[in-house]
Amino acid sequence: MADGALLIVFLLVAIASPLVLYWLVRAEHDQREEMSREEAERVARRDTDDER
Repeated sequence: MADGALLIVFLLVAIASPLVLYWLVRAEHDQREEMSREEAERVARRDTDDER
């Protein structure tokens, strides 16, 4: 009985973990800052006085 319950808990965690990870990655993706190529190059070179 206890072995079956442990197996069910393990399977639930095994199924839920990738879904939670996927949800967290998607949430981070939706909050990204989009910029033009020129602005991205300027930020990458760090030749601007803008504080980000």
